[in-house]
Amino acid sequence: MDKNPANDLEEAVCGLFKEPLAFALWSNVAGRPNPGAASRIANAQAISHKTVDGRLLRGYRLKARADGTKGFVLVAQGNAMLADQLLAHLGPFAAEGYDVYIFDYRGYGNSQGKRRLKAIVSDYRELFEALSKATEGRRLLYGISFGGIVLLNVIGAGVAYDRAVIDSSPSRVSTFGCPERYDPVNNLPPNGSGLLIISGAQDNVVPPRDSRELLDTAQARGAQVVRSTDFAHPFMDADATLRQARSALIKSFLMGDR
Repeated sequence: MDKNPANDLEEAVCGLFKEPLAFALWSNVAGRPNPGAASRIANAQAISHKTVDGRLLRGYRLKARADGTKGFVLVAQGNAMLADQLLAHLGPFAAEGYDVYIFDYRGYGNSQGKRRLKAIVSDYRELFEALSKATEGRRLLYGISFGGIVLLNVIGAGVAYDRAVIDSSPSRVSTFGCPERYDPVNNLPPNGSGLLIISGAQDNVVPPRDSRELLDTAQARGAQVVRSTDFAHPFMDADATLRQARSALIKSFLMGDR
């Protein structure tokens, strides 16, 4: 991590032209935000966070459906998704007594700024630290595809989390021209007992060969690893039964016994 996170956060670290172009394509696929998304979910509210370099990130909080709260879940979505598109899928976490937070990445949807890996990693470390100060209880992380890259970089910075699920993320981003310090496998903690890492044999977006090193290294460090023969990329599983099984697996690990 950079010692001064406010220093030129929006520089491209994965190629002067390649990184901005890739993020522009991904954010275009993500589409436009739905302004009425939160109004259809009783416990959802629109929120915002101002970053260290003055960018406004907009997202949502799903309030815990219980008296008090057991902690929080910070969710980082795929690089072609917006926060409002996942609200309906995150309800089970709130039903278990956790406040759930998800934000549009900077430059996506309603969030300000340029879409850059360095900046997004910094943003999520800020979000985690802010939520940790404001919320009592367990600190949980759920990273989906690109979101797993982001959250493993947050974990690699040494934050005090309780459990994290990394679903369908590659071992390395240096193969795309990014610095090796951003490689997920290089950000695994020495003790991986708080991690669940998932890979699916039917995943055509991040195929098993691209995540094998990450899973092997994590497993050697005590992480729980699931190599499913049936799972595809998140939210792309073949049928509702598989989607439900995946959701149950993630919820069980995050919110299971310590």
